[in-house]
Amino acid sequence: MAFLDRRDAGRRLAARLRQLHDTDAVVLGLPRGGVPVAFEVARTLGAPLDVIVVRKLGVPHQPELAFGAIGEAGVQVLNEPVIEGAGVTTVDMSAVEDREREELRNRGERYRRERPRIPVAGRTVIIVDDGVATGATARAACQMVRAQGAARIVLAVPVGAPDALAALSKEADEVICLEQPSRLHAVGQWYYRFGQTSDSEVTELLRRAAERVAAPLTVLTADPPLRDDEVRVIAGKVELAGHLTIPERPIGMVVFAHGSGSSRFSPRNRYVASVLNQAGLGTLLFDLLTVEEEIHRARVFDIELLARRLVEVTEWLTRQQHIAGLRIGYFGASTGAGAALSAAADPQVEIAAVVSRGGRPDLAGDRLADVHAPTLLIVGGHDNVVLELNQRAQAAMSCETVLAVVPGATHLFAEPGALEKVAELARDWFVAQLGPIAAVQSEVGTSK
Repeated sequence: MAFLDRRDAGRRLAARLRQLHDTDAVVLGLPRGGVPVAFEVARTLGAPLDVIVVRKLGVPHQPELAFGAIGEAGVQVLNEPVIEGAGVTTVDMSAVEDREREELRNRGERYRRERPRIPVAGRTVIIVDDGVATGATARAACQMVRAQGAARIVLAVPVGAPDALAALSKEADEVICLEQPSRLHAVGQWYYRFGQTSDSEVTELLRRAAERVAAPLTVLTADPPLRDDEVRVIAGKVELAGHLTIPERPIGMVVFAHGSGSSRFSPRNRYVASVLNQAGLGTLLFDLLTVEEEIHRARVFDIELLARRLVEVTEWLTRQQHIAGLRIGYFGASTGAGAALSAAADPQVEIAAVVSRGGRPDLAGDRLADVHAPTLLIVGGHDNVVLELNQRAQAAMSCETVLAVVPGATHLFAEPGALEKVAELARDWFVAQLGPIAAVQSEVGTSK
């Protein structure tokens, strides 16, 4: 799973589309699931948001085979080879189009209410969906927009099948896709949360977007991040992939160390990171091992190697723009917690706080006694074995250490509200330890 939800996917997609800011672009979301993604893109680009309602025209005896498509404003696109090959008559075509045209009109009115359709003629049009499997709907959307006079068409999706995207490159002027798995069985497999988007949600997002465009100074409250992009870090002889987010006016930075079998795409860690970002904390999620190294299970539990990589990445982070003067913390999960605590004990880096989620701090071994950073150990109440290991680790540590137990939670905190509680605990701990007040207290303590 690469994306937490459609909102997360939209924000990441928007980061790839920043070059289209101030280009008189209009963003069109394919209802319903594409609209939450498109909303984030439009918000970031400061562009108007609308829906593009299209309906395929299916061959009467084979509805999945489209002989054309229709869109609003009377636009019609026909596939002559299919019409001829399937023997579709004029009467057949009229009957199918009349039925689909009625549904098209109902959906347009339902979504926009009293708001007029945004014209696209002569403009750059960004068509957004939550993913592309076969590409049939996206293809119809591109054809519709082309017929309406768009100057340039950009199809943007978080995830898509490579063969479908290749075919769509003939319909759009540019295709942008963040993830292209070789086997895409279902778009929803790439989302942690992929519930159905309702008509009311589509309507509400369109309303909010229209109000933002009409009064951007009063509606747009969140500043865009200083950085929100993929990075590559050289650690020793390998190159590691990561994702760096630095919010506007950051108060501190948190480096994530994921557990064995996970990656920077961990939906749980990414959810926690999003909560930290909203509190003004920057985050760096990165892969501790390369793809080739992950195959060897011994590397996954090589805490010394993982800790060394964490130290090297931390040193890289301190040299990045906007980081100077910021205090840094570690967030470790599972085996990553052992690596985080071991790295925090390394004199090469100055770590101001550590949080462990369902972690294995015991894997840090003798280095636990050398950790000076205030540490929060978060464990599920029903994660009995790990809870005992954390209690023993706490007893071996001499720094400020708090053990927080989330009632009813198991190792992965999959229970309703459990992960939210973890994020809240981590946020409050890091804000207290990394924020401006903590920094002033540290300076005062140093001067004494």
